Amino acid sequence: MVAMTKLKISLTQTIPAHSRLSATVIGVEGKAKSLKLSKNNVDERLLSLFNLDSLGVSAEVGAVKKLAGPSSSLITLVGLGKDTELDSIRQAMGSVARELGNVEHVIIDLPFKSKQELLAAIEGFHLGNYDYLAYKPKADKRKLSKLTVITELKTTALELTELEILTSAVHRTRDLVNAPANDLYPEVMVLAAKKLAKTLPIKIKVWEEKELISEGLGGIHAVGKGSNRPPRLVKMEYKPTGAKRSIALVGKGITFDTGGLSIKPAESMVGMKYDMTGAASCLQAVIAIAELKLPIKVTAWLCLAENMPSGTATRPNDVIKIRNGKTVEVLNTDAEGRLVLADGLSMASEENPDYLVDVATLTGAATIALGNRYAGLMGDDLAITKVQEAAKTTGELVWHMPLPEELRPLLNSDIADIANVKIGNRAGGMLIGGLFLREFVGIEGRTKPAWAHLDIAGPANNDSSAYGHTPKGATGATVRTLVQLARDLSS
Repeated sequence: MVAMTKLKISLTQTIPAHSRLSATVIGVEGKAKSLKLSKNNVDERLLSLFNLDSLGVSAEVGAVKKLAGPSSSLITLVGLGKDTELDSIRQAMGSVARELGNVEHVIIDLPFKSKQELLAAIEGFHLGNYDYLAYKPKADKRKLSKLTVITELKTTALELTELEILTSAVHRTRDLVNAPANDLYPEVMVLAAKKLAKTLPIKIKVWEEKELISEGLGGIHAVGKGSNRPPRLVKMEYKPTGAKRSIALVGKGITFDTGGLSIKPAESMVGMKYDMTGAASCLQAVIAIAELKLPIKVTAWLCLAENMPSGTATRPNDVIKIRNGKTVEVLNTDAEGRLVLADGLSMASEENPDYLVDVATLTGAATIALGNRYAGLMGDDLAITKVQEAAKTTGELVWHMPLPEELRPLLNSDIADIANVKIGNRAGGMLIGGLFLREFVGIEGRTKPAWAHLDIAGPANNDSSAYGHTPKGATGATVRTLVQLARDLSS
């Protein structure tokens, strides 16, 4: 289903001939009244005809202006921003790829100063080369098939292959998340995981409804029992020979969230197919890690359920028991993500990983606090630092948020070990979600894994206009950071 076109990539020092099938990309630098084109190999006589100000050209990162070039080709000017940072390059090249999908051959003519800049450009271009057209059979498909970069720098075939593996994982995540809930539900996610892992050294175990009950996975069962499409827990394990470190990834996989009996308003239900982004991200991350053959044990736990209202659904005030034995009073069935993650975190903790990271579109409060581009990051100092370092490398945005102890009493229950929410409290919702999850990290009497919680409710879905290498709709956020984290821990 991946909508990314296969690219033939070549590096050369000689600019190819212009043709009606090609577009040549040149950078724009500077400020509003002092714009200039970055160093390039295009005929200066042609470029001297362009009045950048009157054409409305901008140096803002990713701003694209397409102009007529020789032999019916395109000259494409793209803003590079004030500082040439790696992520600025990724974003600029992502914009170019989005805008030039109908061109067969794109020629990038930018003055890259290092191999890192060159690889960032190719990565950003791959990320932007995406459309989701599964339900638009008559739509124009991308023609883009060839990318030529004018440079003296060299890359290896392995480096280009690794970029393709990484960006393909992001695209597959977008495909899963964009799919409507009538076609993607827990059983379909299981089939997708099995298909992707079939040719890789990944073991898969699936807990179906009866096993969820018999093995004490009360959170996942409680959330999913209102649907006629039963819940699942999936374990994907990649364990290469000689791996010295281990990381567990736990993903929230609510394939559609109505809120259950605490039903959402109609307008809030639109977009709830995205509530399985955490599980999709963890699934694709472990696939990419295995394809990259990173020397680290990685286990992904996909906590899959459809949260529906029915005569069999969990009710407010019901008490359920999580895998680690703690009881939870469910006061709001729309705070369901933390219930399925509680089981996933408990199961992951039983295997004593060195690091434990959960990923979830957990709270609307995350978008209120951080907007739509930053993921909230909570947890232990060690894991927080590692995730921040990985995110800095990939250019993905995370923000460290606290877990204030004074908020923990808000989750006290009169009849159970803990409640899943504090009814009527609107303060610190993202933080309270993190505090709830912390209760299910580690096993009493054992050393706890270094834990981080990523609330990706904001960046998982872009319901505004596309920008940089981010399309409208599912974004694939955090997949690259999870893979980079595994790479960092394995080195």
